[in-house]
Amino acid sequence: MIELRTPTQIEQMKPAGRFVADVLLALKEKAAVGVNLLELDELAHQMIKDRGAESCYIDYHPSFGAMPFGKVLCTSVNDAVLHGLPFDYALQDGDLLSVDFAASVDGWVSDSALSVVVGTPREEDLRLIEVTTRALEAGIGAALAGNKIGDISHAIASVAREAGLKINTQFGGHGVGRTMHGDPHVPNDGRPGRGFKLQPGLVIAIEPWFLHTTDEIYTDQDGWTLRSADGSRGAHMEHTVAITADGPLILTARD
Repeated sequence: MIELRTPTQIEQMKPAGRFVADVLLALKEKAAVGVNLLELDELAHQMIKDRGAESCYIDYHPSFGAMPFGKVLCTSVNDAVLHGLPFDYALQDGDLLSVDFAASVDGWVSDSALSVVVGTPREEDLRLIEVTTRALEAGIGAALAGNKIGDISHAIASVAREAGLKINTQFGGHGVGRTMHGDPHVPNDGRPGRGFKLQPGLVIAIEPWFLHTTDEIYTDQDGWTLRSADGSRGAHMEHTVAITADGPLILTARD
C-alpha cells in the first residue's frame, strides 16, 4: 500500500535523515586501507546506540536473505554491489567500497548509500561512481509532483545508457516511512509517463546501482551479498527523498 505523509510527518522524518547522513559521513571518513569491515559496522552500531536510534538491518529477514542480516551496515566491496554482509576483511589499497545504511529515529526511517574508493583509485572506478551519482541526481530531479514513477526510472536509465552501462531492475528504490521497504517500487529503468503519479507526501528511496560490464548478479555463499556475474566492480548511491509541492526534498542530504 502506498502511503502519503503530511507536511508535519515529513518534518518529523528529518531527524532520521540527518542521522543516517551523519553516520555515512563518519563511515566515509573512517574507511581507509587496513580498516576492517567489522570496525565500520561497530562504528555505526555505536552511533545508533548513542543516538537512541534503531537498526533497520540487524533483524531484517526478507525472502531473498538466507537468515536475519545480523549487522547494521551493508558493506559491499569491489565485485559486491548490494547487501554486502560485513565480515572479517581489512580494506586494501584500491578497493571500491559501497556502504548502505538505514535506521529508525523516533519511529521514522531513512535509507541512504554511497560508494568510495579506498586508497589509490582506478580511473574506471571513479567514473562509475560519478555516473552513478549523476544518475541519482537525475532521478531526484524527476521526482516532481505530477510526474510518474516511470519518469524517475527513465531519468536514471538515461544517464546509465549514455555511459554505456547495463541496468538491472531486480533491486531498486522503494517507499520509506515507518518501515525501510514499502510501496512503490522505483526501478532503475522504466518508461516515462508510466506508473504511480507522484504526489506531495510520497517519500521514496531512489537508489541507482551499476556494474562496470554486466547487469547480472548472484548471491554469495554468505546468503546475502550480491556480486557481479563476471567479477566486475559496482557502485551504489541512494537518498531518501520526499515529494513536496516545492520540489524534491532530500532527507538524507550529506552537505
